[in-house]
Amino acid sequence: MGISELQMPATVKTHSLADASTLASTLAHDVAERLKAAIASNGQACLVLSGGRSPVPFLEQLAQQLLDWSKVTVSLADERWVPVEHADSNAGLLARHLFKGAAAKARFIGIYQQAANLEAAAELADAALAKLPAIDVLVLGMGDDGHTASLFPNSPNLKEGLDLQSPRRCLAMMAPSVPHQRLTLTRPLLASAAFIALSVQGPGKLATLRAALAGNELTEMPIRAFLHDPLDIYWCP
Repeated sequence: MGISELQMPATVKTHSLADASTLASTLAHDVAERLKAAIASNGQACLVLSGGRSPVPFLEQLAQQLLDWSKVTVSLADERWVPVEHADSNAGLLARHLFKGAAAKARFIGIYQQAANLEAAAELADAALAKLPAIDVLVLGMGDDGHTASLFPNSPNLKEGLDLQSPRRCLAMMAPSVPHQRLTLTRPLLASAAFIALSVQGPGKLATLRAALAGNELTEMPIRAFLHDPLDIYWCP
């Protein structure tokens, strides 16, 4: 069974790719084209990315795309509350796999903040994100539990994180696994992106999407918050 067999809302466009390598290269190309168009129109572009292990091939492909990286601002949809040097840092992931060669010229606005506690770090990150330009491209991932960014089911701040009227750009969030302390961009900031891509791989993620499409409760599966907005889903078996 493939993604084409799922009953998608009219606002969702699906891209079914042969394998992970093709998904990475196709998504990297499409993201780069969107960034080039934004630079041509506005003189700059803003890209927000997700971390984890699965985006690595995509980041490697994106680093090779020919565009004026000096005019691109990059940030993260979420971050573990760990220093950049830590193996679990999403900022560290970008440093290793994206910011090299020409892509090293991109401007980076990180959301990790050193502070006395997680909530204080979230407030500092919220202030730092005031400098983030309008988001041209957002690339999301999705966990088997239906979370996206670090908007996890049952996290204490989840309802505020999903509230489209929330004034916050960034909130403290708790993941069910270690490292459990997270910082995440809120739904209003994420949903403001001009183009949103969701990258998912394998039958397990397809089953998660099916379950998400079958219900409406956002706090149960936060990815639902994005499935009825304009969204491009890139999937491979």
